[in-house]
Amino acid sequence: MLDSTFQARPSASAPRGAWRDELKALLALGVPMGLTQLVQFSINTVDVLMIGRLGPEALAAAALGLVIFYVFFMLSLGPAMALSPLVSHTLGADPNNRDDVRLSVRMGLWIAALLLPFSLAMAFAAESIALALGQQPSLAARAAPYVMALAPGLPFMMGVIMLRNFLAAIERTRWPLVFIVATTALNAFLNWLLIYGNWGLPRLELVGAGIASSISHAAGFLMLAVYCVRDRRAAPFRLFANVLDPHWARFREILKLGAPIGVSIAFEALLFNACVFLMGLIGVNEVAAYQVALNVAATAFMMPLGLAMAGGVRVGLHKGAGDAAGVRRAALLTILASMAVMVLFWAPAMLSPPFVAGLYLDAEDAANGAVLALVASFLPIAAAFGLFDATQVAAMNGLRGLKDVRVPMILTGVSYWPIGFALAWFLGLHTDLGAVGVWWGLLAALFAAAASLSLRLYLLVR
Repeated sequence: MLDSTFQARPSASAPRGAWRDELKALLALGVPMGLTQLVQFSINTVDVLMIGRLGPEALAAAALGLVIFYVFFMLSLGPAMALSPLVSHTLGADPNNRDDVRLSVRMGLWIAALLLPFSLAMAFAAESIALALGQQPSLAARAAPYVMALAPGLPFMMGVIMLRNFLAAIERTRWPLVFIVATTALNAFLNWLLIYGNWGLPRLELVGAGIASSISHAAGFLMLAVYCVRDRRAAPFRLFANVLDPHWARFREILKLGAPIGVSIAFEALLFNACVFLMGLIGVNEVAAYQVALNVAATAFMMPLGLAMAGGVRVGLHKGAGDAAGVRRAALLTILASMAVMVLFWAPAMLSPPFVAGLYLDAEDAANGAVLALVASFLPIAAAFGLFDATQVAAMNGLRGLKDVRVPMILTGVSYWPIGFALAWFLGLHTDLGAVGVWWGLLAALFAAAASLSLRLYLLVR
């Protein structure tokens, strides 16, 4: 049975300490989820560092391959994220309705498995896609096998996210953190073996990095699956019982809910990738500085993202239970907690932007002087947009917890492209602001998203 903390129906009037209890529940879920996101983000950093030892051309080919792969990944992410509101609504309405939860997870895993042929087709087309984007033929030729090696891991990546979302809904977040740490360590070890050809294995370079990633994702899924079978709270759901039996109505429901989520995620991800090209039109130093500042901002974003995902679970549980006051508490506390964590990260970072920039580039090397100066000029703007980024992701996940996904998709699309990218393009390429103008465009995009999504959430929960 589930713990007594899961209550299908709260009392009509909120008990004393309800806000404190909600905050404790949010942090209990959100902190491990944020740390999991942070560790998972480090996998890409480890790959880049280890591939970088092969030389600048290999690193550039890997970056190109990852852009192609992650566009498809972002679009595929929607169904995985849709599982969270489906499961939390069910448990909020009836904590013992394990059959419906099992149905959602099973059909989610069906969707993950069916991604394989599509991911392989994307990999086969990777070189043509790179050439169509005007990339050098030599880079396109090296990127394509890397994407092919990454492609088999995509269904396992989605499966990992789906099982993590299920476990978050039943308040199991610590072991997934342990598993992602183990997966990251395994990925680094396999990189060492397969990229460089250690222990007598063939030197596969970029292809080796892709194979290592796919194996690591498969291992992570296996660890989570075994945990779901053996854990005392997860085991009664019998997630893998009748796993081959289809339920097409639930299959369609997950796709219907997940498609707008995937498009919303892709809108934001493509904006930041598109700004790389804008920076490239301005100068090489600007591209390097943009990547450094963006990595700092992305690292800061991981903890607010974890809190926001936890907040979406809490909103869904209250919504399923018919607890309107609980929904409001969870939504507001998620936004405030996400903003607070972002401020805690950026406050020390902004005490010395040159120091932060120096963590990425050798400050003693005169050749890095121009890039370091640019990074230092970007960071204050990145800190400001980080606050809006925390707000928008918290509001977005609150809306997902309410199963409100289509209007937020439109709001993010308008915020990131007609507003954000257009302003970044104009300020960056047609004013004296240059590269700094691109960052002002990003700031405007995230401000618009934060304001519109927060207003949407307020109108739905008031």
